[in-house]
Amino acid sequence: MPARLRALVTVVCAAVLGALLPVTAAHAESRPVQGGRLDWGIKSSFQSYVTGPVAKGSYSLTRGAATVGDSAFRFHSATGTYDAATGAFRAAFSGGVHFLGHRTGTGAHRLDLTLSRPTVSISGSTGTLHVDVVSRAKDTGAVTTSRQVPFASLSLGGIDMRGGGGTVALNNLPATLTAEGARSFAGYYTAGTALDPVSLSADVKAPAPRQDTRPSDTPAPSAGSPEPAKTSGGAIRDGAVDWGVRRTFREYVTGDIADGTWALTAGARDGGALFRFPGGEGTYEDGGLTAAFEGTVRFTGAHGLDLSLGNVRTVVEDGRGTLYADVTSPDVKERKVPLVTFTAGDLKPAGGLVQVTEAPAKLTARGAEAFGGMYRAGTEMDPVSLAVALTADARLPALPDLGSRPMPSASPRPDKTGAGTSAAPVASTIDDDGFPALPVSLAAGALLLAATALVAVALRRRRALPTASADSPAGPDQG
Repeated sequence: MPARLRALVTVVCAAVLGALLPVTAAHAESRPVQGGRLDWGIKSSFQSYVTGPVAKGSYSLTRGAATVGDSAFRFHSATGTYDAATGAFRAAFSGGVHFLGHRTGTGAHRLDLTLSRPTVSISGSTGTLHVDVVSRAKDTGAVTTSRQVPFASLSLGGIDMRGGGGTVALNNLPATLTAEGARSFAGYYTAGTALDPVSLSADVKAPAPRQDTRPSDTPAPSAGSPEPAKTSGGAIRDGAVDWGVRRTFREYVTGDIADGTWALTAGARDGGALFRFPGGEGTYEDGGLTAAFEGTVRFTGAHGLDLSLGNVRTVVEDGRGTLYADVTSPDVKERKVPLVTFTAGDLKPAGGLVQVTEAPAKLTARGAEAFGGMYRAGTEMDPVSLAVALTADARLPALPDLGSRPMPSASPRPDKTGAGTSAAPVASTIDDDGFPALPVSLAAGALLLAATALVAVALRRRRALPTASADSPAGPDQG
C-alpha cells in the first residue's frame, strides 16, 4: 500500500477510535431510572374467572395503579438503574391489584390475591419480573406474604439492551410463570403457564453527580439547632386532593360505547388512575378541615356525555369527610354539590402535613343526580386522598409519575430465523440532547463504513490517475 494511502487509513481509523471512545465513556456508568409506566394484565383469563359467574368476585386497584386498554393494569413511578454499557436494567413500579372471589357465608373470600410493586430486572439475555404477593391458599386458607417473588421470566427475543439513551422502552415481552410464581399464585396455575405480555417505558436520567468527599467549610448542624416549628392548626399553605372519580366510569368514557375522553383545565393534573386538584387553601384546626382546590376535569363522549367537575372543596368534621364540586352537565348546573363522603379518621399533623390516604368513598344522593342516575346513592366510588401543608417546608406527596410519552412500536416481530417472534425494539429512543441515540455497536459500524468508503474513494482516485504519455520522460523499459 502506498505511504500516502497508509497515512489516510491511519487517520480514518484514528477518527473512528476517537469517535467511539466518547460514546463508550458516556455510557460507562449506571444512570438512575426515574419516572415511567408498566402495563401488564397479569393473565386476562384469570381476570375473567375472578369477575365471572364461578368466582363471582372483583378486583380493586391500590396505590395509584390504573387500568389501560381492554385488560391491562398500569403501574407507575419507575425507579431504578440502567447501565447502557452492559445493558443491565432494573426498574420498580408502584401500584397493586387486589383480587377477591368465592365469597363464603362468613363474608371471607377463598380467593384473595394481591400483586403489587412489579419490578423488571434484566441482565444480559435474561429478564425477570418480580412482584410482592399476598395470597390465600385455596386448599388451607393460609395467608402468605412474599416480597419481590421472581414471578415470571421474560423473553427478550434477542434484544440488545446496550446503548440506550433517555428512554428505555420494552413492548409486548412474553412472560412465563416461574415455579416460585406458581407457588405464590395460590396454586391456580402451574409453572410454565403463559401470562399476559409486559410492556414498559422508563425515563433514564443523567448520571448522579459524584459526592465530594473533601472537607467542607460549612459547619455541620449542632445538636442544639432549632427544630422546625410545630403546629397544631391554622391557615393551609398548600394542598391537593387526588381522586379518580370512579374507575369503571373512566373506562366507560374511553370505551367503545361512549368513545370519549376527558380534558383537564385550570391546573388539574392527570396521575393515570386519579386526577389531582392542587392549590389548596383553607384552614385546619383541631382535626377539622375546610379547604378549596383548583382545577376542572371534563368528560365528553357519545350519547350526550358532557360532565364537568371543578372547584373541588373538602370539609372534614369529627372524622367524616365530604368532597364537593361545581357540576356542569346538560341536566345539572350547580355549585358546591356534595358528591361523595369518606372516612377521614382522626386528622393530626405530622411533619407539618395533614393527610388522608385512599379513604373509601361513597356517592351521595346529590352526587347520583350529578351523574344523571348512572349510579345509585351509596355506590362505592374511587378512594379520596387528601394532603395539606401547614408549614412552608412541608412537601405534598408526589403525583404518580408516568414518565415521558413512550415511543410508538409495539407488536412482536419475526426473528431472523422465522422460527418465532421477539419483542419490539428496546433500547434507546431519544437521547438527552434530543437526537436519536445509536447503540455503541451501531455507531462503530457506521463509522467503520465511513472509513471503508473513504479508503475506497482513495483507491478509485489512485487507479484513475493518468498513465504515462509520449511527453512523459521515458522510463527504464521505454526506448
